[in-house]
Amino acid sequence: MITSVQNVLITETCGLPHLETKPEMPFTRNILCIGAGYVGGPTMAMIAFKCSQYKVTVVDINPERIAQWNSDDLPIYEPGLDQVVRAARGRNLFFSTEIEKGIRDSDVIFVSVNTPTKTFGAGAGMAADLQYWDKTAREIRKHSRSSKIIVEKSTLPVKTAQAMEQILTCGDNGVCFDVLSNPEFLAEGTAVQDLENPDRVLIGSSQTPQGLMARDVLVEIYANWIPRNKIITSNVWSSELSKLVANAFLAQRISSVNAISALCEKADADIQEVTRAVGMDSRVGAKFLNASVGFGGSCFKKDILNLVYICRHYDLKEVADYWEGVVKINDYQKERFILNMLQVMFNTLARKKICLFGFAFKADTGDTRESPAIRIAKRLMEEKADLVITDPKALNNAKDDLKGVDGNVSYIEDPYEAAAGSCAIALMTEWSLYKGLDYEKIFQTMAKPAFVFDGRNILDHPALFETGFNVFPIGKPPLTHF
Repeated sequence: MITSVQNVLITETCGLPHLETKPEMPFTRNILCIGAGYVGGPTMAMIAFKCSQYKVTVVDINPERIAQWNSDDLPIYEPGLDQVVRAARGRNLFFSTEIEKGIRDSDVIFVSVNTPTKTFGAGAGMAADLQYWDKTAREIRKHSRSSKIIVEKSTLPVKTAQAMEQILTCGDNGVCFDVLSNPEFLAEGTAVQDLENPDRVLIGSSQTPQGLMARDVLVEIYANWIPRNKIITSNVWSSELSKLVANAFLAQRISSVNAISALCEKADADIQEVTRAVGMDSRVGAKFLNASVGFGGSCFKKDILNLVYICRHYDLKEVADYWEGVVKINDYQKERFILNMLQVMFNTLARKKICLFGFAFKADTGDTRESPAIRIAKRLMEEKADLVITDPKALNNAKDDLKGVDGNVSYIEDPYEAAAGSCAIALMTEWSLYKGLDYEKIFQTMAKPAFVFDGRNILDHPALFETGFNVFPIGKPPLTHF
C-alpha cells in the first residue's frame, strides 16, 4: 500500500508545487495533537493527508522540533513520511508551539506526550512516569472553553483514562470532556504503511451514551480511509491494557528465540533452521522469530516493566516474575554477545579498533531509544576498545546516547572508511545497505585476524569466511580459520 501513497504524493507534489493554503470549503472539524514525536507527528500527518476536510494542528513545547516539522529536514526519519507531510502541510496540516490557542480552537485533542519509565521514587525502574501527561491534562482543563473529546495516544497504564477524567472534571468551568483510549500500534521503519493500512485500529470508551457518541466521532475520522471491520471498539480499560499486552507478546517471542539461540550455539544447531521448522507450524507462525543481539525501541522494555509493575500492584507475583523474565533474557543476550566477542578475540579488547555497523534499534529509522547498540558500545568502551560507529540515519542520536561516556569513540557515516583498520565488525542494525557492501574490499583494509560478529544474521556467512573473516553469527556454529 505504501507504493500507492508515494505515487499519489509524487503526482501531487510535482504537479502542484504550490499547495493552496486555504481550503475551498470550511474545515468540518478541528483536530489537535499535543506532542510532535514519533507517534503524534506521523499519525496527524496521515489523518491530514487522508482527510482534507479536517484542520489538523500538531503542537509541542519544543520550538526546535516544531521548526524541523515545518522545514525540509523532518525531526524523524520514516520511509514515505516526507512526502505525506509535504502534501498536507500548509493545506490542512499545521505545526505550532501555540498550545493554548490549539486547545481553545480544537474539537478533538490527541494526547501524545512522552511517558518514559519512572527513574525516581515509588515504582522507579518499572512504573510509567506520568508527569508530562498530568501537566498536559491540567493545561487542557485550564484553556478549554468548549467541550472536547480527549484521545489517549500515549502508551499508558491501565486506569489512566479514569485519572485523566478526574483531572479534567475537577474544575467548575462547565466544560464537558470525554476521554477515549486509542493506542498506537506503529512499527518504526514502517510507520507510514502501518498508518495507511493498519492491522486494526482500537478505540476504547466508556459505555455511557455520551462515551459511545464520542467513540463514534473517532470511528468516523478513521473510517475516511480504514475499512470499518478493521476499527474495533472496547471499553477503555481493555484498550489501555491491549497495548501493553501486544508489546509484551511480541517481545516475549524475541526473547524466546534469543534464549534458544544460546542453546543452538552450544549444540551446534542452526537457529535459522530451527525457527524455520517451528515457524511453519500454523499455530506459531514465523513472525518475530529472528534471533538477534536483542530487542530495542521505546516501547517493548518500557511496556513490559509497566505490566510487571501493575501485576506486582495487584499481588500477582508469579505473573510479574514471568514477564520480568522476558526483559532479563534480553539483557542476557546483549551481555552474552559482548562476552563472546571478548573470548574469541583472545580475552582482550583493549586498544583494539571495533566498528559497529548500525546504531539504530532497527532498520529504516534513526531512533536509538533502548537500542542494543548502546549497551554494546558502553561495554566495549569499558573493555578499553577504540570504537567506531557508522549508521546512515542515527549518528546524531548515537552521539547523544554516548555523551559523557568515558572512552575513545568516533562517528563515520561511510562504512568503508569506518571499518578501515578495525579488528572486528559488529553488525547491530539490519540495514539493507550492509548486505550489499564489498566485504573483500573491507577485509583488505582491516587488521588481521579480522572478525565479523553478525548480531542480526543478515550477512552471507560462508562468503565472509571464504574472504578470510572469522564469522560469529547468532545461534549458529562459528566459521573460523583457527
